[in-house]
Amino acid sequence: MRTAMGFKAEAMAKRIGIVGGGPAGLMAAEILSARGHAVTVLEAMPTIGRKFLLAGKSGLNITHSEAYERFVTRFGAAGERLRTALDAFPPADLRAWATGLGTQTFVGTSGRVFPTVMKASPLLRAWRARLGGQGVDIRVRHRWTGFVPGGLSVETPGGAVDIEFDAVLLALGGASWPRLGSDAAWVDGLAGQGVDIAPFRPANCGFDVDWSPLIVERFAGAPVKGVTARSAAGTIPGEFVLSKAGIEGSLVYAHAAALRDALETAGMASLVLDLAPGRTAARLSADLARQGGKASFSTRLRKGAGLDGVKAALLRECVADATHLGPDALASAIKALPIHLVRPRPIAEAISAAGGVRFDAVDEAFMLKALPGVFVAGEMLDWEAPTGGYLLTACFATGRAAAAGMDRWLCNAP
Repeated sequence: MRTAMGFKAEAMAKRIGIVGGGPAGLMAAEILSARGHAVTVLEAMPTIGRKFLLAGKSGLNITHSEAYERFVTRFGAAGERLRTALDAFPPADLRAWATGLGTQTFVGTSGRVFPTVMKASPLLRAWRARLGGQGVDIRVRHRWTGFVPGGLSVETPGGAVDIEFDAVLLALGGASWPRLGSDAAWVDGLAGQGVDIAPFRPANCGFDVDWSPLIVERFAGAPVKGVTARSAAGTIPGEFVLSKAGIEGSLVYAHAAALRDALETAGMASLVLDLAPGRTAARLSADLARQGGKASFSTRLRKGAGLDGVKAALLRECVADATHLGPDALASAIKALPIHLVRPRPIAEAISAAGGVRFDAVDEAFMLKALPGVFVAGEMLDWEAPTGGYLLTACFATGRAAAAGMDRWLCNAP
């Protein structure tokens, strides 16, 4: 049986093209080659797994150890559609898979899971060796340029070629970090084929703030530690960094989706800080009131609230006439300091992106309804999650789920 794109669904048809050599594509290649299919991975960049390797430079956060029922809530509106894929490859299975490739993992103090070697490269090398042993043909510098009847058109170092496949998996990533290959160049081509695609937006990103010259000159790059931050995402402890443009870092990323959505819908958003989460407002007020009337503002903050440096600078920056506030008002400002945001940082700087192929455009097997025989996985799909191992886990899980769906389709299984 041939489809409109020319891909066949027959039990003996086993030529599979996977476009994209990131975690989702490589995981699909592993599953499909293990089931006897002839798999070719087409990667536009000079090497596979470039974003994966970058993520591992400071310690590869491969998944998270929190209770699974809590884990599956981290994917927002897409959680229900991702649940089957995650159930089939939960964090415990991902850790076991890594162990099978010779990479032991451990749970950090935050609950995040890392390889003991704190690098991505050993895992990727072992994975590539396994794929090679299973007959996977990995072709780098091979850029997919479009569909042709029965296959794909590909630009190679030797020129343009058409390659026949019986089914195709697209795992081209989203729109963040385009220099590593996820440039969303595929959007117009799929949209032209009738695939419904949600616009890409930055996720896990920093935000611009209209800082005064003093903040930029004296505190750009300074970490802000030992605080909690509040938004519609909740109240979360952690730390972040002041940049010349605004704010960035793990605590900001935890609130990024809520702040981005507020900016889009209301035109304004603030990240509200508690600069002294270990003390109540009443305790702070009393401690501040004990400072002598002749004490400077800096001394009052340091002795009465334990604030100096970047925290004191933020208080001066974000609260008009902070130096003239009485103990009660100053304590309130310390406990609820709003940083008013202007806009998210550009999507090219974001760790990940929201948007992509809408779930209504794919069936339960992750096959495009508009293009039978073409499957999608990973960050091409319209979902987002915070940092902490959730992004990688879902990429691995959707790659496996799409591979299983493709295998059933090729064999005409229900």
